[in-house]
Amino acid sequence: MSWLEKLKKGLGRSSAQITDGIGNLFTAKRKLDDGLLDELEEILIASDMGATTAAMVINELRRTRFNKEINAAEVRQALATEIEKILDPVTVPLKIDSTLRPHVILVCGVNGAGKTTTIGKLAKQFTGAGKNVMIAAGDTFRAAAIEQLQVWGERTGSTVVASTIGSDAASLAFDAMTQAKEKNIDILLIDTAGRLQNKTDLMAELEKIVRVIKKIDETAPHDVLLVLDATVGQNAHAQVETFKQMVGVSGLVMTKLDGTAKGGVVVALADRFKLPVHALGIGEGVDDLKEFTASDFAKNLMGLE
Repeated sequence: MSWLEKLKKGLGRSSAQITDGIGNLFTAKRKLDDGLLDELEEILIASDMGATTAAMVINELRRTRFNKEINAAEVRQALATEIEKILDPVTVPLKIDSTLRPHVILVCGVNGAGKTTTIGKLAKQFTGAGKNVMIAAGDTFRAAAIEQLQVWGERTGSTVVASTIGSDAASLAFDAMTQAKEKNIDILLIDTAGRLQNKTDLMAELEKIVRVIKKIDETAPHDVLLVLDATVGQNAHAQVETFKQMVGVSGLVMTKLDGTAKGGVVVALADRFKLPVHALGIGEGVDDLKEFTASDFAKNLMGLE
């Protein structure tokens, strides 16, 4: 299956909810009046696009097509065009600076969002591009996370720096940075804990990790990726707010789009936070993480080929 086919399948539930809703409104051409626009807005809100973003998209439709005859396909195309405009500014690939040794990527997110798997998939991409990669298993509270990263290290030929359960994550990050410098590593990926239920401790831990990293390289971390599980819908907003406050998120990776009808949340996040969306994770396969593309996402969300 090609990536576009996976994206179409992954957004299938979100797309079906939107396109079925639009299809039910249009059995034939209809005039785009206020009542119809309100119903279209409700369909977008139900996809977790959020009230503010949905209203903005619908207002543009009102401005350009109000009181004109329109059919379902034309509505979907018009909506896809407006959604692409919102997504286009945040379509920013993750770029590695080859002058840095190492380029440090701090990866954060709540437990269960797909952090560890995302790190493994990134390691696969980077090693596949000829980079040497080190992974720091900084979520020292979860044995499963450490073991999973060790497996990814073996699969991708990456060096994994790990410690015992409950050990100090900042010390581990410092050791990893030291080793990465000594070994002239291209990219250092640092996993972190995601225990949001104890926000104060987590913030202190993340701040300490950043502090010790900067002792070795004051410009690091060079990227702070927040991994978000799309199935949480509007709760993703609170996660972005929290991690931005904790550690200065520089970009997003969206996972598990294939498990939700809430794909519209990507549009809402782009509209509200303006943070780069570097990649989408659809599926568990090693190659199921790809660069985000505004046009492909918008078209598939609206069920367009």
